[in-house]
Amino acid sequence: MLYPTPSLPSPAARRCVLSVNGGSSSVKFAVYTMDEPLRRLVHGSVERIGLADAVFHAVDDEQQRRAGGVSPLLDERRADERRAGGVSPLLDERREIGAADHRRVVAELIGWIETKLGLTSLVGVGHRVVHGGPRYGEPVRITPEVIDELRRLSPLDLAHLPAEIELIEAFAAACPKLQQVACFDTSFHRNMPRVAQQLPIPRRYEAAGVRRYGFHGISYSYLMEELKREAGRQAADGRVILAHIGSGASLAAVWQGQCIDTSMGFTPTAGLMMGTRPGDLDPGLLVHWLRSEKMTTDELDDLLNRQSGLLGVSETSSDFRDLLRDESLDPRAAEAIALFCYLAKKWMGAFAAALGGLDTLVFAGGIGENSPQARERICAGLEFLGVELNADRNATAAPVISVDGSRVTVRVIATDEALMIARAVRRVLGAGTQR
Repeated sequence: MLYPTPSLPSPAARRCVLSVNGGSSSVKFAVYTMDEPLRRLVHGSVERIGLADAVFHAVDDEQQRRAGGVSPLLDERRADERRAGGVSPLLDERREIGAADHRRVVAELIGWIETKLGLTSLVGVGHRVVHGGPRYGEPVRITPEVIDELRRLSPLDLAHLPAEIELIEAFAAACPKLQQVACFDTSFHRNMPRVAQQLPIPRRYEAAGVRRYGFHGISYSYLMEELKREAGRQAADGRVILAHIGSGASLAAVWQGQCIDTSMGFTPTAGLMMGTRPGDLDPGLLVHWLRSEKMTTDELDDLLNRQSGLLGVSETSSDFRDLLRDESLDPRAAEAIALFCYLAKKWMGAFAAALGGLDTLVFAGGIGENSPQARERICAGLEFLGVELNADRNATAAPVISVDGSRVTVRVIATDEALMIARAVRRVLGAGTQR
C-alpha cells in the first residue's frame, strides 16, 4: 500500500479537510474549509455497516447557515426539501446503501465528496484513533510504520482499532496521494501523574505497556478549549470534572488544564457503566465466569463489550432515551437508570477527592448534553460539594445550569470531536490558511 509524501495543493484549489470518526458499525464524517476559523461545509454518517440496510446520511451546513438559500453542494435535492412553500434551511440527504464493510463505506463517501465538492479540494483526512498505546502522544501523519504499530496495538481494543485501520487503508487505496493523520483518544491523558497511570498488578506487566491510558481525549481537549473560551483561563485552570457520558461514558479530573485522572483504564471497557459495557467489575467475577461457564475469550469479550451496561441491566435497550420512556412501566429500565446515575455520582465524588475540591463540572456526550433527567439525578446528593442545579436552566440545557452563587459552576457543553480532528490535520500537515 502506498502512503504519500507531504505535498500541498495548488494555491487556486479549494482546500478542505475531512474528519472521520469510525466505529465498528458506524462512521461519522465532516468536511471543513481550511479558513480561520475552520468552517464546516457538510457532516453526516453511515450507520448499520455490515447490514443490508446501511444508511448514508449527509447534512449541508452551508445551506443551514443561509437559512433558506439553495445549497451549492446538494442543490439537486432542492425540490424534495421544500416544506410549507419554502426551501428547508437544513438540507438533509438520507438513503440506504450497500455497505458490507468499511471499504465500501469509503468508496461511497469518496464518490459523494467527488460529486459535491471535488476530491481535489481535500488537503487531508483526519481519523479518530481510539488507542495510541505508550508510543503516540500527539496527532501524527500516517505512515506504514504507524499502521504497523496500530496493528500491534489492536488486541488492546478489538472493538475499535481493526475498523479504524480498515478505514485508513481504504482511503489510502482509493486516494493514494491524499495525506492522512491519526488523532489519538489517549493523548489527553498521556501526562497523568504516575500514580494515576499505574495498575496494582505485577510490575512486569507495566513494562509491557499495561497501565491506565484513558480515552475520549479528543472530546476532552475540545471541552477544555471551550471552557476557557466561555469562562476564562481561571476557570479552565481550576478544579474541573469533565463528564463525557453517552453510549460510551467516562469522566476526567483536570487541574491547571492537565488531566490528573480518568475513569477508563487499559481499555475503554473500564470505569463508568455504559450503554453495553459494565465499567469496573470485580476481577474475580471474570475468573468465576471463565471457570463456571467455560467461556472462551471471545465469549467473555462479547459479554463485557456488547451485552452489559444499560442493556444488560434493563434487558431491553442500551439507549438512555428508551429507558427513560419505559422506566415507569418497567422496573428493569428504572434500575438501569438508577445504577448508571449512582455510579456516575460515585465517580464524581472520587474525582472531587483527587482534586481536593471542585470548581467546575461539565456535562457532554449524548446523555450529558441531551438528558436533563440524567444531569438532575447524577447531581442530586452532591450539594455537599457545592453542586446546586437550577431546574429551569437544566431543563433547557442552558450553558450554565447551576444556580447563581453556587460554589460549583455546572455547565453543559456540546462536544465537537470532528472539529478537533480537523484542527489537528491542519496543524500536522502545515496547511495553514494560505489559498
